[in-house]
Amino acid sequence: MAKRDLQPWTAVMVLTSLNLLNYADRNVLFAVQPLVQAEFHVSKEKIGLLTSAFLGFYMIAAPFVGPLADRYSRKVIITLGAIFWSGLTLLTAVTHTYTELLVRHTLVGVGEATFVTIAPTFVADLFHENVRGRILGVFYLAIPVGSAAGYLLGGYLAPHHGWRFPFYIAAAPGFLLAISVMFLKEPARGQFDSSHDADLGDLLPADFKGGTLQEGLLIVWLYLGRLVRLGGTLLKNPAFLTATLGMAFMTYCLGGIQVWMPQFLNTERGYTLEAANFKFGIIIVIDGILAALAGGWLGDYLLPKMKSSYYFVSAVSMALGIPVMVVALFSKGKMMIPAIGVAAFFLLLNTAPLNAAVINSVGAHVRATALAINIFIIHILGDVPSPAMMGWVADRHSLQTSFVLPIIAMGVSSAILFYGMKFAPAVAVDGKSQPLH
Repeated sequence: MAKRDLQPWTAVMVLTSLNLLNYADRNVLFAVQPLVQAEFHVSKEKIGLLTSAFLGFYMIAAPFVGPLADRYSRKVIITLGAIFWSGLTLLTAVTHTYTELLVRHTLVGVGEATFVTIAPTFVADLFHENVRGRILGVFYLAIPVGSAAGYLLGGYLAPHHGWRFPFYIAAAPGFLLAISVMFLKEPARGQFDSSHDADLGDLLPADFKGGTLQEGLLIVWLYLGRLVRLGGTLLKNPAFLTATLGMAFMTYCLGGIQVWMPQFLNTERGYTLEAANFKFGIIIVIDGILAALAGGWLGDYLLPKMKSSYYFVSAVSMALGIPVMVVALFSKGKMMIPAIGVAAFFLLLNTAPLNAAVINSVGAHVRATALAINIFIIHILGDVPSPAMMGWVADRHSLQTSFVLPIIAMGVSSAILFYGMKFAPAVAVDGKSQPLH
């Protein structure tokens, strides 16, 4: 194999590894929540607020990062962001109050937004659009593997060394991987795209060089105005909008389950904290690997036959997951753990096809900005409110009752994606156009 053929896969492996650390860091908190709650003497609602605040700042930062990535070097922004969030993770050592932990968590969200907004566009530009489902399936393997690593690290280390110790393990490799990103060859934007949207214009003036405070404020004002106009254009794109809204309600479901499932198994199903994290972590890593690969492969396999394959795969899997989720959350017998595993598989099957649907719905020159707006929407409607809302219900009723909210979100997501199938854009497959269905 020629050296040039290895470069795309090297980049995918480096970025996937960094994405894995990204999810390990955020999921460590979910594994140690009962210990944090006991130390700081706070309610479940405040524990849920930690994740809501993290994702709130994460989604606010994303629209500012995306346009910069459409204009400047993506690998430089990824590197700086990874160093920033890894450094903040190490600062967990000096968090001794709930407020300090809340501040730390919100700032980590800003750092991680730089990566999650930009890395998928970097990966997408390395390969032709008719295999992006499979490639993104590999990239998004980091979600289940990283999430499971967070649960397993926290569940095993925290009871023996305190809840802060797992954060150090999760943070250390981030610095090395961040530096390695600088040695990757950055791909040309849209080099394998079969079609391109009309140019919507840069969001920052070409001659911007800084200047006085007044000039800086003017630039910020112009930037926000153009960002709003681009956002308005994207929201008139039904392919982008339905994929994004479907993803938002899926994110609501996943966000709530990831935050509260270990504690649910611990406090309401009688498992020790270590056993709860181990069982859920193993389910997430096995299901996630299988589902991420299967979802991407299935979407690509059906693509020559139906242009809406990415929407279809996600809509069907969300619908199939609803009855299994009911069994998983409201049964106490031998079926509970297997049902959690099957429900998690159906949920995680959506990751690659939905991201491929969003990426293919816009032109390459605004793709990072579109992903930034996508991130803003899916989090403000999804996992920003869900942990705190579920915590609020749990404080007044039970964690079991609070899981009704994610089940409702699964049904809404499925309905939106079925509706969005008719708006899916045609993608050239092996140089041929697709059937119009």
